[in-house]
Amino acid sequence: MRIAELSRTSGVPVATIKYYVREGLLPAGVRIRHNQVDYSEDHVTRLRLIRALIDIGGVSIETTKELLAMLDAETTSVRESLGAVFYAMGGRRSSVGESELQGAAADVTALLSRREWKITDGSPALHTLIDVCAALRQLGHTDVVAAMDEYAVAAELIATTDIGLVRGEPTIERMTETAIVGTILGDTMLAALRRLAQEHVSQDLLAETGRDVAQ
Repeated sequence: MRIAELSRTSGVPVATIKYYVREGLLPAGVRIRHNQVDYSEDHVTRLRLIRALIDIGGVSIETTKELLAMLDAETTSVRESLGAVFYAMGGRRSSVGESELQGAAADVTALLSRREWKITDGSPALHTLIDVCAALRQLGHTDVVAAMDEYAVAAELIATTDIGLVRGEPTIERMTETAIVGTILGDTMLAALRRLAQEHVSQDLLAETGRDVAQ
């Protein structure tokens, strides 16, 4: 198909398609004439993946490029492939007071010990969790930190579902794509489900306080 048809089929503007090709996110089409390039259904699929990661998942161009490179890389190790994906997603870091960081690190270390989770020291998510706990301490919301065990139980159930879906795929390439899509779009889906559940549960639990939730 020509680039105009690729644009119509995928819903991505021609200028954006050309940008993705220049940035290395999308493979170039096959030149069949001096002024004509042909694209395939694989390009349509890749464009939909790119737009899902960027527009819905909120992933940056650079991180998307890194994730797609992992998807295209040839590897024989599922653990190596998935580990690279999870670490590429990184984590947010913030500047927090040293005393709060020390206390937060102790909170997280204790949680990992109680849950018997095997986590490497370099895990970006580990440092993000420490920063979050430190910020909660600064704000005086240690009650949220204390509830981490309950959140961790739910997180482990979700992770078991995640990895089960990955294991169900027939190839490492499909496993890697499922890990990327399931984690990034899954985060967005879980956030939406959480908001919906909060809206539902609050109708009964907060009604007992006699206050209007909207106030």
